[in-house]
Amino acid sequence: MFRTHYQLASLSTVVIPAPTLAWLLPETAGPAPIGWTWPPFVVIPLLLTAALYGVGTAKMLRRTNRGKVFLGRIVCFALGWISVVIALDSPLHEIGEQLFWVHMTQHEILMLISAPLLVLGRPLIPFLWALSPPWRDRAATLGRTKSFKTLWAAVSAPLSAWLLSALALWIWHVPLLFDQTLRSDSIHAAQHTTFLATALIFWWPLVNRISTLGYGGGLAYVFTTILHTSVLGALLTFTPRPWYSSYITTAPLWHLTALEDQQLGGLIMWIPAGTLLLIVALVLLVKWMNESQSRWQYTRMAELGRLSEGGIK
Repeated sequence: MFRTHYQLASLSTVVIPAPTLAWLLPETAGPAPIGWTWPPFVVIPLLLTAALYGVGTAKMLRRTNRGKVFLGRIVCFALGWISVVIALDSPLHEIGEQLFWVHMTQHEILMLISAPLLVLGRPLIPFLWALSPPWRDRAATLGRTKSFKTLWAAVSAPLSAWLLSALALWIWHVPLLFDQTLRSDSIHAAQHTTFLATALIFWWPLVNRISTLGYGGGLAYVFTTILHTSVLGALLTFTPRPWYSSYITTAPLWHLTALEDQQLGGLIMWIPAGTLLLIVALVLLVKWMNESQSRWQYTRMAELGRLSEGGIK
């Protein structure tokens, strides 16, 4: 959709430096019109998940007097769902095809805002309740099969979840693959689906298996993620040349060179995204310290109890 603009910019940059070019281009050669996009392959799944969650939640609330228990989950799912809409359908999506730092912001929303909120919303139970009784029984039967349990345990194990999210992040930032996402809607959709799916898997152990993972294990889980994402952010920020050829002709239309655009994207991954993960790590650290303190007090009280019993005898 931006081919005409790309061609004009690429011809002009042969003789004019990129920063100057952005101010000299005629109005018709500026950024393409930006607006909300509603591609069916995004809208249909969003509407379907919202409908399933709404119907399932309504059925659950009719069968319980403890509606306040579900309020937090409903709010988390709603905010997560809205953030997906903003990331994939708002002008962010269109601008992200012209500016790398906006594209990076889009991905961080999916992985660090949408995914944890959706996991906290615990949508699987409402989804099951939304189904008719026969289909609900079939889904429950499938979930109880040994093969499904084995597969899910393997995928959602902390080490697997960590590796899947890390691999998805690094592989999709390989220049050859990343450039392809800007030339093919299907590859772009695959990238976003991969980021969201692996992020959901990443956050699942922290929400649902923290008792098994432990706060110390959760801290290591998040801290190592901060490390490898910071490395990628630093590489994007300090590289001497742009990695992604697609932005060489579009970034100047927004008064940025491709390298400046990439450096902004790297800083977004490195600092704001890293800060969000650091906050999660600090929460886990505090919980771990409180848990250790509680265990120490319990052990001390038990020891004093045994000593008192010995004294009485």
